[in-house]
Formats: sequence, structure tokens, C-alpha cells
Amino acid sequence: MALPPTPWEIRQLSVVLAGFGNKRDMDSLLKHLVDITGHRDHAMLDVAVISAVHELAAAKQTRVLSLVQDAAGPLVRQRACISGNGLTAASSAPADLPLAAIAALAACIDTRAPSANGVSDDGDAILWMPIWIGDKADTVLEIVRAGQFAADMVPMVVGIVGVYRNFQNLLDYSERDSLTGLLNRKTFDGQLSRMLQNGGGQALSAPVSGDGESGQWLVVADIDYFKSVNDRFGHVYGDEVLILVANMLVSSFRADDRVFRFGGEEFVILLRSATSEQAHTIIERFRTNVAAHVFPQVGTVTVSLGYVQVRPGDSPVASLGHADQALYHAKTHGRNRTCHYDEIVAAGELQLPASNDTAEFF
Repeated sequence: MALPPTPWEIRQLSVVLAGFGNKRDMDSLLKHLVDITGHRDHAMLDVAVISAVHELAAAKQTRVLSLVQDAAGPLVRQRACISGNGLTAASSAPADLPLAAIAALAACIDTRAPSANGVSDDGDAILWMPIWIGDKADTVLEIVRAGQFAADMVPMVVGIVGVYRNFQNLLDYSERDSLTGLLNRKTFDGQLSRMLQNGGGQALSAPVSGDGESGQWLVVADIDYFKSVNDRFGHVYGDEVLILVANMLVSSFRADDRVFRFGGEEFVILLRSATSEQAHTIIERFRTNVAAHVFPQVGTVTVSLGYVQVRPGDSPVASLGHADQALYHAKTHGRNRTCHYDEIVAAGELQLPASNDTAEFF
């Protein structure tokens, strides 16, 4: 639900409104800006900004695009879209497109330009506006219009993009763990719920077998014997271990996956669009990276992991419970292991703990 703007947010609105005088419908512009500043969720913020720009720019289509890294190079992924038919469902998003296929946008990103122009196959004008945070842009606003963009229209869009960028920064700050920089626990519930509903923007598959179908996965990771690290070396070195493990999580998993710190030595990963074999390979890559690393003063540290596929209709509590049971199995069978919930259930190896001291989900 939208919240009333704070005094800081009202100052941001004034900056946007200052240059427009009576050239635009102030009531409509103010309504949209208040809507943008009222959201505390990235997905709703995306919808609010494209709704505002789409109406005020008289656009045919307006999209929020993500720039994601892939082994083959950067990709462009649709995150939100509005057109004459209304909002596009996440499950109907087009396939990822290599950034290189959009030459004007690729050049814009390469030169760190504020915007780029193009023409669609239908002759419509296209304006791309990367959301620059420092020297990095992970988000691009794309506006498609039947006619050329009027001179007084672009400053208005620039102003809205500025408010959008500032609120993205605020949301990022509130969603991050202060020690590791990973997403924090309070952001997890909404992201897991969206994954269970629509696969995080891609349709969830049927149960994965060896046939290569992609699915979505919930992974729980726990640093082995972490209490002894704090007891022996102190919390300063313990914090350094947490930071280094967090860095290895980010480098071992993919840009489209989501990594959370749940508190203490516990981490959760939402692993998207991977077959069972791929999921196991990615998770094992992280585990072996940690085991092979020499931590300053501490030496060797290992992690145990449990994971489960998440499917439409699963409840968040059940999914977390199953991944946690797989983690418990790894902890009680030697540690420094990766356990797949479905596999240990099928093998009749699952032993439910009388009390769970490996995580704090419930």
C-alpha cells in the first residue's frame, strides 16, 4: 500500500516540478510522483514509474529493463512493461536479449551516456535512459512513442527518472545487511512469495528430473562450527569470515540469483531457472570455493548446505522447512556437504530433528 511522502520526498517532488510551470497538468504529475514515492517495494516502484512516464509521455509502450551478466556477455531482461493493453504479466515477458543486439543502448552503456535514441521496426521513436548509480547501470527505462519526443517532454522524464533513481537507492539501502551487503531477511518473504507465484518472472517448471527442465530452488547455507571461530579468534575475525563468505556467495552464484543473510552465520539463496544438475553444480561450486579458501588468522572454514525445488502452490514455510531439514541432514552427516531434500527423502535417509539448532527460520 502506498505511504504518504516524507518531507525529504516532498523536496524531491519540488525539484521535479520546478521547471515545468503550467506546461503540464500539475495535478496529474503530482499524483504520479506521490505514487512513486509512496512505495517501499522494488516491483511496485517499477510499476509506478512506468505508469507515470507512459501517461505523461503519451507513449505506446514503456518498460523497465534489467541489465544482467551472463557467461556470454550482458543481457537485457524485461522487468516491467506497460502498453495500450495495460501491464504485461511477468510470465509473458519476452526472452532475454543480448545487449549487443541493441546497438544504441550498448553504446550508451559503454560511454556512460545519460540517454540513447533509436527507431523501432515500426518507425516509432525509442528513448533509453539508464539509471546510473555511480559508474554502474543495472536498470534502464525504455520509452516507445509514435512521434518524436517534444523538447519539454525530455526534462520531465529526466526529473521522474531522478526521483526513481533516488528511491531505488533508498530501497537498496533498507534491504541490505549492514555487515555483508547482502539482501537482508526482511526482504526475503516477498521475494520468495513472488518466486512461488511466478518463478521470479519466469514460469515455474514441473518437478525436475534428468530431462533438463529448469526449475527454481531454495538453498540454505550455514558456516560449520562458526561459534568456535568467534570463541577462539574473536568477533572481529568472525565478522571477516562472514564478509568473505558473503563475497564468495556473490561470485559463486549468478547475477539473477538472490542471496540473503538471515543473521548470524546463516545464508539463504533463491536460485532461479536451473536444472537439478545445474543447481547442484552451482551450489557445490560455492561449497568447494569456501573449503579451498584460507581465511586470515582462522585458516580453513567449511559450509553445509541444504536445498529444495520450489513449485507453484508450495508455502514459504514448507519450502524453508524442507531446505532446513536437508541442511540438518548435512550437519549431522559430517558437515561440509550439500544435501538435496528430494534425494534424501527418496533414499529414506531423512531424519527429522527433535529440535533444530542449525537455523532460526521458525
